[in-house]
Amino acid sequence: MLWYKTFHILAMTSWMAGIFYLPRIFVHFVEGREAGEDVARLEIMARKLYGFMTIMAVFTLALGLWLWLGYGFGGGWLHAKLFFVALLIGYHFWCRCYLKRMQAGTLTNSGLYFRLFNELPLLIFIPILIFVVTKPF
Repeated sequence: MLWYKTFHILAMTSWMAGIFYLPRIFVHFVEGREAGEDVARLEIMARKLYGFMTIMAVFTLALGLWLWLGYGFGGGWLHAKLFFVALLIGYHFWCRCYLKRMQAGTLTNSGLYFRLFNELPLLIFIPILIFVVTKPF
């Protein structure tokens, strides 16, 4: 079971890396476009990163489900953690909406907006980490 936990943590770390980096690509895309720079490469990077992080999200969720079945569904902390995991999945799909807008050429939010948008996953991830480590209830 420890191997499953190891691969779950590895997949989750990779997913989170993508979750943190994709909005930075959005920042550079909108600011570069405003400055008249060629941003086509950023669109390609964003699409490929989203594909990678989606694969890692699937691995994270599948391995998490495997661990849940192995260890059982006990403690209120797990319910709370799963609530925040659901928010993280929602954020992931929110990023997909921005990616689609980027590809359509209709991404109009400012760089500041995406800098603030980039802080949301950290606010979601901190409670997940606290619940997993401390198991407060």
